[in-house]
Amino acid sequence: MKLNAIIVEDEETSRDILKNYLKKYCPSVTVLGEAANINEALVLINNHDLDLVFLDVEMPYGNAFDLLDKVEDINFETVFVTAYNHYAIEALNAHASYYLMKPISIDELIKAVDYVSEIKTKENALQDQVLIPKMNTVNGKITIPLQEGFEVINTADILYCKADDNYTEIYLNNNKKKLVSKTLKYFEDALNGSNFARVHKSYLINVNEVVKYLKGKGGSVVLSNGREIMVSASKKSELLDYFK
Repeated sequence: MKLNAIIVEDEETSRDILKNYLKKYCPSVTVLGEAANINEALVLINNHDLDLVFLDVEMPYGNAFDLLDKVEDINFETVFVTAYNHYAIEALNAHASYYLMKPISIDELIKAVDYVSEIKTKENALQDQVLIPKMNTVNGKITIPLQEGFEVINTADILYCKADDNYTEIYLNNNKKKLVSKTLKYFEDALNGSNFARVHKSYLINVNEVVKYLKGKGGSVVLSNGREIMVSASKKSELLDYFK
């Protein structure tokens, strides 16, 4: 898949190295422009239909996170490129699709581009569609612990689960909510194979209840009750696999 990209990096030498690597090893990427700071980057982002932004973290006039905060509608994937590995968690929280350390590894660069290509291909196929999962129904039940014993609920009645520290909030399609003294990881394991997908560190959703996928900052899904839930960049490909 062809990808339109820009490079946002304050060091000219680093921009040239990345541009040459992309030309030689990632011919599917077309570099439409380069920016040395976030002000120049905003101009490029606002004037191009981009699939991918290679983004350095530390730049003049603000950092990468300042830039992302200034972009109202993010329809591109972000690959962070930096010499500082302590930004990794913040990068993931800012929905970077990939994180490259300087000096750039060619193998890692190819992996990053391949990952973004996969994401954009799936998004383009599903954009503005009502999504139909592989399985139309979810059979089975799950027990949730109570002080006096346990309660049995149908997995098909669960819209989504939300992490609350060491507790989990379970939202049902009858507008009821259950608070359970189990972690979200517990329910992720318990519901494995039942068409439930971990889309974010805080959310586990019933993919049968997804009615729309929206591109944007990391992407999001809309459930049958109208609830919109953010999708982490690292979980996006796994989620979209349900709707092939």
